[in-house]
Amino acid sequence: MKVIVCGAGQVGFNIARTLAQEDHDVTVIDQSDSLVRRIGETLDVQAMQGFASRPDVLEAAGAADADMLIAVTQTDETNMVACHVAHALFNVPTKIARVREQAYLEPTWSDLFSREHLGIDVIISPEIEVARAIARRLRVPGSTDTIPLAGGKVQAIGVRLREDCPVLHTPLRQLTGIFPDLEVVIVAIIRGGRTIVPTGEDQLKANDEIYFVAAASHVSRAMAAFGHEEQQARRITIAGGGHIGLFFAQLVEREHAAVAAKLIEYDPERAAYVADRLAKTVVIRGDALDPEILDEANVAATESFVAVTNNDEANILGSLQAMRLGCPRVITLVNNVNYIALVNSLGIDTVVNPRAITVSTILQHVRRGRIRAVHALREGTGEIIEAELLDTSDLGGVPIRDAPLPDGVIFGAILRGEEVIIPDGDTVMRAKDRVVLFATPDAVREVEKLFVVRLEFF
Repeated sequence: MKVIVCGAGQVGFNIARTLAQEDHDVTVIDQSDSLVRRIGETLDVQAMQGFASRPDVLEAAGAADADMLIAVTQTDETNMVACHVAHALFNVPTKIARVREQAYLEPTWSDLFSREHLGIDVIISPEIEVARAIARRLRVPGSTDTIPLAGGKVQAIGVRLREDCPVLHTPLRQLTGIFPDLEVVIVAIIRGGRTIVPTGEDQLKANDEIYFVAAASHVSRAMAAFGHEEQQARRITIAGGGHIGLFFAQLVEREHAAVAAKLIEYDPERAAYVADRLAKTVVIRGDALDPEILDEANVAATESFVAVTNNDEANILGSLQAMRLGCPRVITLVNNVNYIALVNSLGIDTVVNPRAITVSTILQHVRRGRIRAVHALREGTGEIIEAELLDTSDLGGVPIRDAPLPDGVIFGAILRGEEVIIPDGDTVMRAKDRVVLFATPDAVREVEKLFVVRLEFF
């Protein structure tokens, strides 16, 4: 597949890196000479300097025979115009644009992006995606990541293991004996920045971050088995009233009627704007690092502190302050990936990275075949994929242990009709099964081929 990526910032870089690892033909365009030079020296892609919205630049990048254009520059208007030019002049089949300005995203103007106008196929709003990701984490207390799959019937959950986890230093094959009624599959272990695709002989260690897959009805029991029995928050304090803070507060009001939320915003005008758009949330004007403001918000009695200002350092310090005051759970927005390891070492387990979430959302639209959902784990450690099995797939009709799978793949769940099946090596997959699996970066391309529509299907 030939893909043009407009923008060589962190999001563009990570998308280009992922696609290049899978042997796609990738061209990256950016105005910045230093970013173009960096991406050209680091990745096996073509990198060119220029304005991504200009027809001559897109033509030079090969738009005439491109399969997809992904516009993730820092400017919404550049992203939209680049997609429109790709649509109107070069008939690029799929155009994806990152759009941050919420005025463009009002439902009233949704027709703006239709094929008759700008011709953009997919709009990605990082702020909305991040707010949703935070809300999902709140639904599973103690989780570092929560991924609904198969229409919500299956969930992939990230969780960090503490010293008191009852299953540390136990071979994974023995977990069934310890918890005979618990149907979960651990699909990935992240240890010291390295991802392990586990076998039955692997053992869990304190400070591991694991991802497991389970039927939604088994998640709370699985969390308890891994040492997390936290209750859902009923009192939440939000630090930051920007787009993310406002969207998240609106989600809480709409979906969690029993939750009492307070929001702290430093800028007086923004605080007034946010207060006008929230019905129940108490908005406090002040600095989220000020002890008096934290006392006014009664952070000592809050059950979750969500730091989503536009300043990483303020988010980290605010979270540490909340923990010092006795708040049992903090969720911290961190843009700089270099801070994430440091933040985890400070005891902040739940970190939200907007770039990783944006990349994950975009990859869902890049994947071919009957792939319904994709969630990229942090720093390119792998992907959790939901896909539909076709009649022509080589995976159908044979036990999983005999299936032609590349190394680095582990199955987590199968949805067959309304039944959730936690598979083992003897499980035989059938056409129309919806399969949830984990794949390392090296295996993703091969997994994609296993779910693609072949000619004999028609």
